[in-house]
Amino acid sequence: MLEYQGDKRKLYAFCLVECHSRRLYVEFTHSQSFETFMRCHIHAFRFMGGVARECLYDNLTTAVTKHDGRIIQFNPRFLAFARLFGFYPRACNPAAGWEKGKVERGGIGYLRQGFWPLRTFADLADVNHQVRRWLEEVANKRVHSETRERPDDRFRPETLQPLPALDPDYRDTVLARVHKDIRLRFDGNRYCVPRRHVGRMLAIKADSASVTIYDDENEVVRYPRSWRRGQTFGAERFEKELLAERPGAERTRGQQRLIAMVGPIAESYLRELANTDRSMTHQIRALLALVREYNPDAVRSALLKAQAAGAFGADYVANILLQAHNPRQQQPPLLLKDPSLSELATDPLSLLEYDTLILPKRSQP
Repeated sequence: MLEYQGDKRKLYAFCLVECHSRRLYVEFTHSQSFETFMRCHIHAFRFMGGVARECLYDNLTTAVTKHDGRIIQFNPRFLAFARLFGFYPRACNPAAGWEKGKVERGGIGYLRQGFWPLRTFADLADVNHQVRRWLEEVANKRVHSETRERPDDRFRPETLQPLPALDPDYRDTVLARVHKDIRLRFDGNRYCVPRRHVGRMLAIKADSASVTIYDDENEVVRYPRSWRRGQTFGAERFEKELLAERPGAERTRGQQRLIAMVGPIAESYLRELANTDRSMTHQIRALLALVREYNPDAVRSALLKAQAAGAFGADYVANILLQAHNPRQQQPPLLLKDPSLSELATDPLSLLEYDTLILPKRSQP
């Protein structure tokens, strides 16, 4: 189990042992999907430099779908993979632990005792980086207890069959619809795409390193793989493009003049203003008129106050300017004819007693 800032992911180990030399390959994953299982095979074959003529498997469901006595039914997709790489798959007999001893004792058992204890890991990439170093520096360099040789020294790569020139695409693949917020969902996270894809079904292909989104055969965008959940990726990039494409959001001459006179606050304010249903043309004209009526410094200060208050519109800015330049005069206290009445002081009035009378009545059906 690995933890990513509070999000926990289960950790699984893929283990392959070359029988003659006992050379070991290990890869950790967060998934037991068929595609992950095939990717681990490809990585293991590349590590070994070829593929054996036969591969022996425990009765895991990704490879063996049915085992009835001597009759074995393999997963059809797994058989297609085996044909592509040119090896013959064999399945262990049920309850025949001696048939898989090289993996159970020499692989998984050795991994648990020799690699795992006293280690800490930052993420999946870190686990695989550490185990790869352990394989190269320790596991395949030790003198094996049965062969009395080092696995790397005993290994005969020339006995393996060559691999295909190109690796087949075994990334996890799902289809997802792009919502109006330009997001689509995959593995607990949200990924943004350009606005033109809204409403379309796009293909998401993912492995342990990246998440790539396709429109038919065309790559739309690629993100690094995140094992956290509830995250959003690409929002800053594509929401900025979305804003630029909205009607009235493109910089006009009026916008350029306003920004040149008032400064960056005008651009920031106009971006927020573009999210409202107001006419940008009318709003920019009104703001330019306020600059002429007052001055750029006064309008700049008013825009800062309006933005801080979340008030977007030329009428709000005009009201702030009006109050700033025509402050209300302090009215003198009211003097009564009888001087003694003017000096009377009253206790502060509380309306809580009235609330206790009104609120219960409102809550009654």
